[in-house]
Amino acid sequence: QVQLVESGGDLVQAGGSLKLSCVATLVSININDINWYRQSPGQQREHVATISKTGSTTYADSVKGRFTISRDTAKRTVWLQMNRLKPEDTAVYYCNLARGTYTLWGQGTQVTVSS
Repeated sequence: QVQLVESGGDLVQAGGSLKLSCVATLVSININDINWYRQSPGQQREHVATISKTGSTTYADSVKGRFTISRDTAKRTVWLQMNRLKPEDTAVYYCNLARGTYTLWGQGTQVTVSS
């Protein structure tokens, strides 16, 4: 079935790094914008980064300079490289595809950053 599956979340110390993966099944990532969002307990889901269908990237101010979004269209995989992690980066991270009124979410992967 059409789905996005995230992986790579873990417990890491502040200052460390993690690389999250989002694998798309039965959907092309080279004709769709792919987004990463995150949600902390009691908080609204917030946008983290986007890689557009043309390959351009955008980032939330809170992660700019620390996180990098990239993709391999042949592998239908989008990555989020997260460096210099902070405790406030702790959240469930979700991969998302949105096109017009259609939206697809993955199940999320937990990232916990200890101080």
